Amino acid sequence: MTEAPQVWLTQDAYERLKEELAELLEERAGRSPGSGSNGSGDANRDSTDDAVYADQRERDQRIRKLQEILQNPLVGHEPPDDGIAEPGMVLTVRFEDETDTETFLLADREQGSYGDIEIYSPDSPLGQALTGAKQGDKRQYRLPNDQTMTVSLVRAVPYGSHLQDL
Repeated sequence: MTEAPQVWLTQDAYERLKEELAELLEERAGRSPGSGSNGSGDANRDSTDDAVYADQRERDQRIRKLQEILQNPLVGHEPPDDGIAEPGMVLTVRFEDETDTETFLLADREQGSYGDIEIYSPDSPLGQALTGAKQGDKRQYRLPNDQTMTVSLVRAVPYGSHLQDL
């Protein structure tokens, strides 16, 4: 069995995800399949049961996802301020042939919001291309239309340091 990847989380995000998991587990324990059916055997019950089962499947998938994230997280760990792109860093990038830059947090999207800052997953094509890049490095990644995009890492700072700049 492969080990779940370590996910970078702020303390707040960790607490939110733990709370959500606890609520989902409690909800799941309080319901059983078909608990809302009246036993009449009509077609209406079948469509209601289908909706109940769909909700249960969706909840179970969310529970598994949260358990995976919370299995081995890096909570509140500030990455080193070394200018290297990794989860927990705020990256400023410039795309090829553009003069403007974009700034975003490299982190798992499951964490919730971080105010106005955009979040890109380390598993996204852009996140994969930039992970490990140093300031000044150029990297390429494939777009959904199968074209290649070049991006330059202008700056990489830990999330906490970014907040101090605001």
